[in-house]
Amino acid sequence: MKKVLLTLFVLVTGIVMLQAAEDIAGLLAKGDAAFDALDNETALQNYLQVYKADSMNCEALWKISRAYVDIGENAAEKKQKEDYAKSEKFARLAVKRCPNDADAHLFLSVALGRVALISGKKEQVQMSKEVKEEAMKSLELAPDKDIAHHVLARWHRKVANLSGIQKTFAKILYGGLPEASNEKAVEHFKRAIELKPDYINHHLELGLTYEEMSEWKLAKEEYDKVMALPVSASDDPDHKKDAAERLLVVTKKIK
Repeated sequence: MKKVLLTLFVLVTGIVMLQAAEDIAGLLAKGDAAFDALDNETALQNYLQVYKADSMNCEALWKISRAYVDIGENAAEKKQKEDYAKSEKFARLAVKRCPNDADAHLFLSVALGRVALISGKKEQVQMSKEVKEEAMKSLELAPDKDIAHHVLARWHRKVANLSGIQKTFAKILYGGLPEASNEKAVEHFKRAIELKPDYINHHLELGLTYEEMSEWKLAKEEYDKVMALPVSASDDPDHKKDAAERLLVVTKKIK
């Protein structure tokens, strides 16, 4: 009798676990479908349900982080700060629980970059070190992560063009300015574009980098590409608006 009960217990437990796994896979799929449809709020709710059912699910953790960043980009100042903080929180959980997951490190670098954007100059420099480290770790684990190259490109451009106050903070933090250049930023943006040529923000940010270098024609070429490409991400309409504004500026500078 005991053997029969044990067998039944094992069978029932196995069925429950299988059902739970199927439910989680279904929620992840729904979240991904919503993300592809540019519905970040619905995507987030599905990923949060996965986290509630399985707090160790690394995929859910970094996708929650990604969703909070995307939602925060279009939020009012107070909510944006909260969303970015949540993004960092879940990305750190992902890294802690899955230290060899490239996406966990990638979205921690992304989250930190967003938090830095709304922080003071000193905090920006302090956080820049970890942003770079996490992006590089992501590329060590998966060399073809276009967003990781994008993050590193922005890091190089930011550090290469630090203000006087920020340079002082950088010297204190790094013991001198870290090696960075606009040329290296261009290299990483071009690699990101090779990996995902239809991603609008790669072209927009490369254009902004060319502007820093006074390469007006090259900047215009990238902005023209932004205007021609179809929308594929939730913030692409804003990117197209930015590109249109920059086109007016660079066109006047081309002789």
